[in-house]
Amino acid sequence: MASTTTGPGTLYLCATPIGNLEDITLRVLRVLQEVHLIAAEDTRRTKKLLNHYNITTPLVSYHEHNRKSRGEELIRRLRGGEDIALVSDAGMPGIADPGTELVQDAVACGIPLVALPGPTALITALVVSGLPTDSFVFAGFPPRKGRERAAFFNTLAAEGRTAVLYEAPHRLLETLADLEKAAGDRWLVVARELTKQYEEIRRGPISQHLEHFRKHTPRGEFCLVLAGAPAGEEGNLTPGRLEEGVELVQELVALGVAKKEAIRIAARERDLSKNALYAALLDRKE
Repeated sequence: MASTTTGPGTLYLCATPIGNLEDITLRVLRVLQEVHLIAAEDTRRTKKLLNHYNITTPLVSYHEHNRKSRGEELIRRLRGGEDIALVSDAGMPGIADPGTELVQDAVACGIPLVALPGPTALITALVVSGLPTDSFVFAGFPPRKGRERAAFFNTLAAEGRTAVLYEAPHRLLETLADLEKAAGDRWLVVARELTKQYEEIRRGPISQHLEHFRKHTPRGEFCLVLAGAPAGEEGNLTPGRLEEGVELVQELVALGVAKKEAIRIAARERDLSKNALYAALLDRKE
């Protein structure tokens, strides 16, 4: 891969495992071995990955606190003909990390970019949630405080599409409380430690998650998948109302009504979100 021309090198955006080291692709392994340099958000975590696969390529840090100075250095090296692989802590670089800025600088300088697809926590959480995936929004990490944080949750509460966000364990309870305040007791899927030994997927109204994590200290990395707000409805629900909706769907299906139509009717009759009702039916099967 090392270039023998006088043109710029290539910036490779390499997706790395979000937990299980076996989830890395053969292509990423090859590129990590062949580039001149690997720029990593956390060199300690990346070093463990490289050691696991016996990769000895030089490694430098590129993170939130050095992205300006290190970014300028990386652009100089790319313009000088070196190939560089960019990796984040886990998943696809540029998703909820400082990689986006380096990509933008590379584009501005005419440096070739190649994205190597692979694991990403938001897609993994979304597809396992049981909520609609045909249209969704990724919200990243919530702002820490102030009006910006309140506006963030109010916007999510009004969003009609499935929404995915990230949160750290020490802020999970505050975020769940703020979500409930803004969106009501809406259906939420909490995915913890995805692909790792202690992976956990919890489904239910927000209040159930608050009750659980008040009793069990949140640990690990969290993805939250929120059901979209139905048009013209507040999106509130309680376990009792949700159970009534599930029972009505089952009664209608037993009478010969198609499942999709039964969900539509039950959601209208019980004033529930179709997304939440569909997810509850999936959860009942499990």
